[in-house]
Amino acid sequence: MEQEKKKAKLMLKDGLHFEGYAFGHLSSKSGEIVFNTAMTGYPESLTDPSYKGQILVATYPLIGNYGIPGNSEKNKLYEYYESDAIQISGLVISEYSEKYSHWNAELSLDEWMKNNKVPGIYGIDTAALTKHLRENGAMSAKIVIDEDIPFYDPSNDNLVAQVSISQKTTYGDGQYKVLLIDCGVKNNIIRHLIDRNCTVIRVPWDYNFDNEEYDGLFISNGPGDPTHCKATIDNLSKAFDKNDPIFGICLGNQLMSLAAGASTYKLKYGHRSHNQPVLDLRTQRAYITSQNHGYAVDSKSLPDDWSVNFVNLNDRTNEGFYHNNKPFFSTQFHPEASGGPTDTEFLFDEFIDLIKKAKQSENIK
Repeated sequence: MEQEKKKAKLMLKDGLHFEGYAFGHLSSKSGEIVFNTAMTGYPESLTDPSYKGQILVATYPLIGNYGIPGNSEKNKLYEYYESDAIQISGLVISEYSEKYSHWNAELSLDEWMKNNKVPGIYGIDTAALTKHLRENGAMSAKIVIDEDIPFYDPSNDNLVAQVSISQKTTYGDGQYKVLLIDCGVKNNIIRHLIDRNCTVIRVPWDYNFDNEEYDGLFISNGPGDPTHCKATIDNLSKAFDKNDPIFGICLGNQLMSLAAGASTYKLKYGHRSHNQPVLDLRTQRAYITSQNHGYAVDSKSLPDDWSVNFVNLNDRTNEGFYHNNKPFFSTQFHPEASGGPTDTEFLFDEFIDLIKKAKQSENIK
């Protein structure tokens, strides 16, 4: 690829632009530009549906050095990916490693992005770009290769509808029946539930589950503005009238807050990294978490029957809350990681414990 370098441009809506070289699919693409400070995990990040509509800037300077793992399918859950395709609109990096080395690598990042029709640009100052985004916030941008295109703002669209499953699908054959509302779920969430003896029934984001029988309800991560998911919010409001355990992650945290009557807002540049410090207000213990979101819950807007249990130690934003009397809780961060630290994986065990207690209560009755 080095012998046939093709020039490309990265253009931001506020007028800033960078010149570099194209890799991946040779096409122009627009979206919201955001940055991620993780040092590893680009196969997981690129396949995370929460990045739908976004151009991702990797702040770590060298990307591609360990290639892309084989797409081995395990019970419809791709073992090393978080969905079945690349979800980002484009990738921006400082230095692209043409040569890769890893025991499980089957193709290069360049080849993988070509196969998924996703463009990339390298050879630009990602440090300067990241500083600009920190000061000015996430905004529309475009990678231009040959043909110019208009700017596109994905926040105006219901991105969840684009990444959610189209029909009910079941995974595993465990003892506990978990209904998962798919708003753009990462595969590792389903893997964690299956590993904890669950049968996972994955349903579309707007699925009416009034007549479904389940032991626990799970609301997944996903992309975009949570207020676009009115059907999900309405369905959750009805679920709150019952006593079945509920667990929400990332977008699920925001959707649960809206269903409870609280409000959400857009962060200046979001939390996208593997090193976000979070404090558990109940134990005063801090955890390092993996995160990927651009919106947050306004903690002050939560009704009196809900309490905040996690806060971000960098900016004090909401990182989770729970119901004071019912088995409902949520986190803004990702306990399942993939990639990132697994410090808070125990929250899946807490969800299963709530399900066990609920089933025991039912048996007593």
